[in-house]
Amino acid sequence: MTRLWPGHPLYEALAQHPSCRTATIWRSLSPFWGEEYTVHLPLDFHHLAFYVLDEDTVGHDDTIGKISLSKEAITADPRGIDSWINLSRVDPDAEVQGEVYLAVQLLEDARGRCLRCHVRQARDLAPRDISGTSDPFARVFWGSHSLETSTIKKTRFPHWDEVLELRETRGTASPLRVELWDWDMVGKNDFLGMVEFTPQTLQQKPPNGWFRLLPFPRAEDSGGSLGALRLKVRLTEDRVLPSQCYQPLMDLLLESVQGPAEEDTTSPLAVLEELASGDCRQDLATKLVKLFLGQGLAGSFLDYLTRREVARTNDPNTLFRSNSLASKSMEQFMKLVGMRYLHEVLRPVISRVFEEKKYMELDPCKMDLNRSRRISFKGTPTEEQVRETSLGLLTGYLGSIMDAIVSSIGRCPLALRLAFKKLQQRVEERFPGVEHQDVKYLAISGFLFLRFFAPAILTPKLFDLRDQHADPQTSRSLLLLAKAVQSIGNLGQQLGQGKELWLAPLHPFLLQSISRVRDFLDQLVDVDGAEEAGGPACALVQPSTIVREGFLLKRKEEPGGLATRFAFKKRYFRLSGQDLSYSKTPEWQVHSSIPVSCIRAVERVDEGAFQLPHVMQVVTQDGTGVPHTTYLQCKNVNDLNQWLSALRKASAANQDKLAACHPGAFRSGRWTCCLQAERLAAGCSRTHSAVTLGDWSDPLDPDAEAQAVYRQLLLGRDQLSKQQRILGRSSTVPWKPALSLFLTTLRLKLLEDSSLDTAVDMGPGKDSDATDGARTEVLAQQRDATIHLLQVLDDLEQAHKEFQKQMAL
Repeated sequence: MTRLWPGHPLYEALAQHPSCRTATIWRSLSPFWGEEYTVHLPLDFHHLAFYVLDEDTVGHDDTIGKISLSKEAITADPRGIDSWINLSRVDPDAEVQGEVYLAVQLLEDARGRCLRCHVRQARDLAPRDISGTSDPFARVFWGSHSLETSTIKKTRFPHWDEVLELRETRGTASPLRVELWDWDMVGKNDFLGMVEFTPQTLQQKPPNGWFRLLPFPRAEDSGGSLGALRLKVRLTEDRVLPSQCYQPLMDLLLESVQGPAEEDTTSPLAVLEELASGDCRQDLATKLVKLFLGQGLAGSFLDYLTRREVARTNDPNTLFRSNSLASKSMEQFMKLVGMRYLHEVLRPVISRVFEEKKYMELDPCKMDLNRSRRISFKGTPTEEQVRETSLGLLTGYLGSIMDAIVSSIGRCPLALRLAFKKLQQRVEERFPGVEHQDVKYLAISGFLFLRFFAPAILTPKLFDLRDQHADPQTSRSLLLLAKAVQSIGNLGQQLGQGKELWLAPLHPFLLQSISRVRDFLDQLVDVDGAEEAGGPACALVQPSTIVREGFLLKRKEEPGGLATRFAFKKRYFRLSGQDLSYSKTPEWQVHSSIPVSCIRAVERVDEGAFQLPHVMQVVTQDGTGVPHTTYLQCKNVNDLNQWLSALRKASAANQDKLAACHPGAFRSGRWTCCLQAERLAAGCSRTHSAVTLGDWSDPLDPDAEAQAVYRQLLLGRDQLSKQQRILGRSSTVPWKPALSLFLTTLRLKLLEDSSLDTAVDMGPGKDSDATDGARTEVLAQQRDATIHLLQVLDDLEQAHKEFQKQMAL
């Protein structure tokens, strides 16, 4: 169990600049979040920190403890980290960030050694003062001598440009240590970070460049007294090659879905299906769906996997019930193309459940009569009264949910309807007959209701339907609703069975809804046209589609002498693939806009710039090349991160992005961050255009997706090589033993149900000679396909080696 200090815990995952904030679990010492975040990071990412805080309604939140994981610790195991980790106390001397630029020379003359340390500048230092800045100075240690730079007031981006010379008599070589401190007039100075270089480094390769600041070395805190956090962290790091390198692999993948699926054993997709397992299967499914979406062949891809899944299934009751690659791919496809549809259908009802906070319970073992007293005006209600009232409330909410679903056919994305139509067709072909008439409905409802609607009702925060988790009472209500929707999606097959007989009062409503679901599914797949499901679009979000919207505070262009709080005005913003528009209210007809194509940077702004939290800047550049900055304040840190991520994704394809910008503001004739007096002075902090939160709206990146597929295929290269050797002997050994050995080695059970395998007759027959040639030809085709795939993998591996050589030069 998690042990935490009293309060309302939450945690923040911090990786340099990007951060994610969980929901707050109120009044709990053993909170359960169950939240998952994907953060896209630059390659120079070096550590990840988790802070657990106690949220306070008034005043600042209290920090309970932290966990810091280095990049090396996360990547030590390819599977990542999945364990309980003790929280440790937050040590101010360990809370460092930023970099320092040094140029060091080591000289020798008759008087001894001379070390010349040019302390040029630092950037992104930790804010130590209440104003959100620091007063930094540098202190240089070498041997028994030390010198200090001057102190630069109120900046996190100091420019010293000072050369410090230290002398030492001949003798044992000494290391060089440079410490950065925040000067305080009262009390002791605050530590900002340090760098240290060994004598060998000073002799062989004197430092010259940017160096990351490190904390003071200290003994590890075993922890335990502050509680522990259960974390599951996995880092995926890869270098993506130019597009032309992946074209042969892309050609093979696209050819796979166009050919026969049941007999396929050597295409990349067949190999991937055999290799994928566990957590990597969902990641792989997402990559493949996005890859084929970008090519306009998502429907063909899903149909390929469906044909293989249906061919190997004998019992229709188990169809798509496992977490196979086919099931995971359809699940991810629904999320990628149908998330907006899900929000339109469920958000109104889910919001009502959260806001009304009605007590609902049918299970007599969980019924709390005292808690439900408010539903009766005549004292404590009886169990029967609670059941009747709860039944009325549940059927009311369920009625609204079912009305929203069955009336949503016109809003369901065409790509999703076409995919379901093809799915139903394959199932009907495999399981014809009156006895299987419900299978075609169950195949679709198993995805749409059991894997999409029901999970979203149960955990609305994980589907972006709510910003916060439900409280225990609301969570129980959502669970009852999700169970009911799940039963409807199962077409009532298990009603009255199992341990939950207390759901019996709902059965009449559920049975009535099942006929509506059948009609809904019939209309859902009644779509004309042979248009490819998921194609030919090359983007998940069309340019005119609203990606994100909501109220933000916008700073006036020229606020003049206005106080900061009056300089920011509330406006309603809408972000699409074309522009960022804003107006006074959502209904306001007159609005202004910023073209997405003009965005050059989207960055956070230091709190000290305006003495306001959660401020970001959108830097644009028009045809004249003059930069313009728009400052926007968000309502909280999560809102800030989501807007940053959405804007960076929308402008991902823009050229001429800024490599650096100012995290402060130009006020009173100078930048508040670096104190430079020129408005057009070069930026003092690096931009982070690649740092985004991963979600369903991520832009398609075929090269990155092909790279992920290549890495997964590499895991099966040894198996493919063995397969090649077996098939290579097929011309010299009888076809029957070769085929038998081939099937045993690859463990591809699909062949056992294929037409090829059913044609195998190990005994003598009159058509044996006629079929031997055909079977030998099949083995030869399998061999050629295996050789081709191995060659493609070898070429990609060689391309990576060449790329690494170029990077090393």
